[in-house]
Amino acid sequence: MSDAKIITYEGLKANNTKESLYVLISQKVYNVSQFIDEHPGGDEVILAETGKDATEAFEDVGHSDEARSILKTLYIGEFEKDGVLKTKSGYDSSSSSSHAVNTAVQQGSNMMYFVPLAMLGAYFAWRYYSSGSV
Repeated sequence: MSDAKIITYEGLKANNTKESLYVLISQKVYNVSQFIDEHPGGDEVILAETGKDATEAFEDVGHSDEARSILKTLYIGEFEKDGVLKTKSGYDSSSSSSHAVNTAVQQGSNMMYFVPLAMLGAYFAWRYYSSGSV
């Protein structure tokens, strides 16, 4: 990895075809053009992640150790330190606080389900006890 180069945001965006396809995962840039036809999930999955931080998509799938070793062979360089890149959630991937924000948003999303279900349960409990069924 000593001859790894720095890939800019413009470089990442410019390499978005099957002939030259760069993907960003964990601040490292990989050229997956040789592997795209062999990808078990199909080429559409990879093409959908070009030009943005694909770390979340890569980790969410739960890739095998074999997939991670293949990824190491496709490594071409590091993403520029001051590079600004939007993730799916819209937050800057170079920001150290984006993880905390994403976690807070995710916890808020969980409350979106819990509160209505709790209210529904309380309503049915009230109806059960007030109807004299006890």
